[in-house]
Amino acid sequence: MEGIIPLFKPKGMTSHDCVFKLRKILKMKKIGHTGTLDPDVTGVLPICIGRATKVAEYLTDAGKAYEGEVTLGKSTTTEDASGDVIEEAKVERMISRSEILNIFHTFTGTITQTPPMFSAVKVKGKRLYEYARQGIEVERPSREVQIYSLELLDDCFEFVGDQITFRFRVACSKGTYIRTLAVMIGEALGYPAHMSDLTRVQSGTFKLDDCVTLEEVEEKKNNGSIEEVLFPLETALTHLPKYTINDKIAEKVKNGAVLPTPPMFTHDNSLIVVETETGQALAIYAHHPEKVGWMKPSKVLRTVL
Repeated sequence: MEGIIPLFKPKGMTSHDCVFKLRKILKMKKIGHTGTLDPDVTGVLPICIGRATKVAEYLTDAGKAYEGEVTLGKSTTTEDASGDVIEEAKVERMISRSEILNIFHTFTGTITQTPPMFSAVKVKGKRLYEYARQGIEVERPSREVQIYSLELLDDCFEFVGDQITFRFRVACSKGTYIRTLAVMIGEALGYPAHMSDLTRVQSGTFKLDDCVTLEEVEEKKNNGSIEEVLFPLETALTHLPKYTINDKIAEKVKNGAVLPTPPMFTHDNSLIVVETETGQALAIYAHHPEKVGWMKPSKVLRTVL
């Protein structure tokens, strides 16, 4: 069995919980997820099965999209609704739609984020959440991420109340913390804030409409139709350029051969998929670090067709 299951992750489960559950349902160990979702977050969690685990990293690197909610007036230790409240302030003025849209505009493009203490980023060999659970605050490395689009989903023109909430949709790069983005939006509006709800609506090419639940996977497995919810591993590579080769070159690729760089593989791209004439991905190639005009395999995906 191999392929990708676009799972709908339910609230209350970790990404690892989902993998553990699927290992029991499918009775196989070679299963991996493609990007951690916090327990309170729902939505698209592509799961790689069998040989498709080889492409998990490329799907993890693909862009993501989320729909969430910002609540102004309260900040928390975890930057989401599950944390302890660390600051409160009544929203004593009206927040206009145009003000929110202007702030969304300033956060579109390249922004710098500092990961929250309750996150899986490693500092000196330990996850930040390990320090946080011990009550230890450590210096965290800031990093640049890309916000491709940021939309306001509520259609109100004026937002009022002691606490104000509004919904948004964001498309972003790998490594973006939406919790932190919610806090940054609040700071720009002059109030403590946290992310009060979040759903991942897209991961790579997979959208909510593609997703199946754990219960549906189990039903398919029990009635012998599990193939109906498995996408081919090539689905994880749609964001990369493709180079189609003939059977003679395919034999060389399966053995890890260095190849001349095709015209479509420019330095705008760091990786390219080498595929057969029938669309089967054989390997991922990268520019050769020493030989100009040549490329070498980064990962061979298939040695038998």
